[in-house]
Amino acid sequence: MNALAAIISRSRTTLLLLFMILLAGVIARLAIPVEGDPEIDVPFFVITTVHEGISPEDAERLLIMPLEIELRQVDGVEEVNSFASENAGTVMVEFDADFDLDQALLDTREAVNRAKVEFPSDAEEPIIQEQSTSDFPILQINLVGDVPERMLYNIALDLRDAIEAQPGILSADMSGQREELMEAIIDPTVLETYQLSTDQIINSIVRNNRLIPAGSLDNGEGRFSVKVPSIIEDPRDVLSIPVKTSDGTVITIGDVAQVRRTFKDRTSYARADGRNTISLQIVKRANYNILDAIANAKKVAEELRPRLPAKVSLTYSQDQGPYAESQVVELEGNIATALGLVMVVVVAAMGLRSGIIVGLGIPSS
Repeated sequence: MNALAAIISRSRTTLLLLFMILLAGVIARLAIPVEGDPEIDVPFFVITTVHEGISPEDAERLLIMPLEIELRQVDGVEEVNSFASENAGTVMVEFDADFDLDQALLDTREAVNRAKVEFPSDAEEPIIQEQSTSDFPILQINLVGDVPERMLYNIALDLRDAIEAQPGILSADMSGQREELMEAIIDPTVLETYQLSTDQIINSIVRNNRLIPAGSLDNGEGRFSVKVPSIIEDPRDVLSIPVKTSDGTVITIGDVAQVRRTFKDRTSYARADGRNTISLQIVKRANYNILDAIANAKKVAEELRPRLPAKVSLTYSQDQGPYAESQVVELEGNIATALGLVMVVVVAAMGLRSGIIVGLGIPSS
């Protein structure tokens, strides 16, 4: 009673405190990130093992089965799924929702380490990826156009780099593009003239496309690793590679072959409205407002739009912004409806003054 009497006797102080609580609530509401699917830390991992040249059947037998056997013995595992493909095997493991995330990751790594002993010796190291709801794209940007493939590819690269530099953007992953490569077109007649074989050409390129460690350098202030870079980055680098010496003359790749940038044969497609496209899947950073992240990505895309060639169009798809915004509006509407119904009931039962007091008290409670 003493506390209640003190509150009543200091009405101005009480009203000021109530106002400050309401103001703090409004500020907190504005600061809370908007999420269509709030991040939930459910222990879910994807283990991928690559083995070049292996068939799906062998991938299941040699890569997937050892992993499944070990993972199914781990405490807390709820479900294990897998699929095999050419050159790789993938296993997905899900733990109980209330299982500790760090412990789940540790147990998964230990199981993978036990399983990889059974792998073929030339299999690559398994990659463990933790999955969460924030890893899924919030927006897809599509570039479509009847222009040379390299032009569209370069536009997509520039757009990707610009978007990834924006606040709140974790990545802008490209799909629909073909992987770049350098193609050497060898003239058999010239090879025969210089008495060369294709194996000599291949070996020369391989030897000149590696990073060579050259020890370390200690200058008194610290020790620095020294490496001799010999990585091919441009067709001109290939043309100047020496193959052999004949009568004091150095024969290079440029003497026996034409080198050009091109693309590998297509193995996957991305389509928008039935047309081939290069797409960017935008992924936001965790705990960042989804609406702000989408706005930042669209801002960059719209700045690029006027500079696009006439035959290239830019469209959006899988936009999660309207969905997230509608959820927030619906939630706020439900809260306002509930508050109104409570006030109506209180006013009907206790009078207008009591209803107003209850209505003001609910947001601060």
